[in-house]
Amino acid sequence: MQHQTRERLQEIADVHANMEHRELTRSERLARWIELLEETPDRCLNTLSETEYQPTAVRDSMRSEDSPLTVAFEDAVLRANGLRDDTYGETKRFFGLSDLEMHQLVCSCHSGDTVRADAVAECVRAVAEPSPGLLAMLLNAMMIFRPK
Repeated sequence: MQHQTRERLQEIADVHANMEHRELTRSERLARWIELLEETPDRCLNTLSETEYQPTAVRDSMRSEDSPLTVAFEDAVLRANGLRDDTYGETKRFFGLSDLEMHQLVCSCHSGDTVRADAVAECVRAVAEPSPGLLAMLLNAMMIFRPK
């Protein structure tokens, strides 16, 4: 592939600098994060320390170099969709996560100082595709095994 300047490309193609793009849904954003984490499953990522004990303002500004949050922020697609940085609070806002979900994904109390990318991908998948609750499972079981 040969490098071309923007001017040269405009001569030979119809180039639109500000093409409109469709915003990703929450599910699509989470799926993208899972894909990114699974690209390098053995990558060791840094966790955040004791997020549950931090005051909200401190917790929201928490970040760590090479964390699961960094993986998301490194992606141009997620940044183009509005991810502004790799802090706890911004990631929580962008992906529509609760503090409990964020705690499960990035806190050191679950895996120590580092965690494998594939382990985080599984946690994000559990958030993105929650399993039915106990009540739903009981109701389904009752419907399957009800007498005729």
